[in-house]
Amino acid sequence: QVQLVESGGRLVQAGGSLRLSCAASGRAFSRFGMGWFRHAPGKEREFVAAITSGGSTYEADSVQGRFTISRDSAKNTVYLQMNSLKPEDTAVYYCAAHTRVRVVPVTNLEEYDYWGQGTQVTVSS
Repeated sequence: QVQLVESGGRLVQAGGSLRLSCAASGRAFSRFGMGWFRHAPGKEREFVAAITSGGSTYEADSVQGRFTISRDSAKNTVYLQMNSLKPEDTAVYYCAAHTRVRVVPVTNLEEYDYWGQGTQVTVSS
């Protein structure tokens, strides 16, 4: 079983930065593909960024150039560095993990097996 715990969300002004962390428990974290998704009120949960076990990354067009996903396997942690935040980035951010063997980052939320509880990010204008 894998448990994921997100942290780092808070209220921030537009243009500011945040770093979200996702700590994973359980074995073989280095083998997992990891992703970040977000869910804003009135919208469907959407893909933000993903990273493979080998370190290949992909960020959604809406955050490209502003958000960066990374992982530290020694710490069993994945990060989401968010810069130049906008009010439309306001959402609950979820960390997710999958055990499938993929050479490219996975963007489809249905392929993820484990989810965290989420952390709230609010960007004020």
